[in-house]
Amino acid sequence: MSQYFVIHPKTAQKRLIQRAVQIIDQGGLIVYPTDSCYALGCHIGDKHAMQRIRRIRQVNEKHHFTLVCRDLSELSTYAMVDNSAYRLMKRCTPGPYTFLLKATHEVPRRLLSPKRRTIGLRVPDHAVALQLCEELGGPLMSSTLILPGDAEPMSDPQTMRERLEHEVDLVIDGGYCGVKATTVINLTTESPTIERQGKGDTGWLVDAA
Repeated sequence: MSQYFVIHPKTAQKRLIQRAVQIIDQGGLIVYPTDSCYALGCHIGDKHAMQRIRRIRQVNEKHHFTLVCRDLSELSTYAMVDNSAYRLMKRCTPGPYTFLLKATHEVPRRLLSPKRRTIGLRVPDHAVALQLCEELGGPLMSSTLILPGDAEPMSDPQTMRERLEHEVDLVIDGGYCGVKATTVINLTTESPTIERQGKGDTGWLVDAA
């Protein structure tokens, strides 16, 4: 049965963050809030936890995972970023954006898009997510918490607890954080391409083009 922590979305309790990271480090799978919607998260190198996410979401090996980072300083470890791409990301992070980038060899092959060797990275504007990454000392491997047959991501932590109590190790209740996924911007193309319009506004990107 999963544990259940209520963590304040603005002033996250450090002891609960530390306990959540202990669970992740021990191979656990957690549900946590972000600035767009709730997500499933685990350690980047944990193959078993990744398989659990696929089973919960009923997705195949082509499903894209996202690396959720604490800040842009981690990006160069996991992705190849030129100056123009970095400036663009700096302009809208932290925020509800996922950036598709060419992956470095630090990224486990099983996380990559099989044809393009790309990886999605993002820096969320949410205290709980950022402090989890800070305490972890690296990114969270993540996937939106949307269950098979559902049209939108889950939004009620109590319902998550009921439906996933035997599937995950921890549910973090950070209150309501929305049901709209991130905007996905492809930075591997000649010019930035909007792959999915989500919560993040892209009017500034169109104006800058």
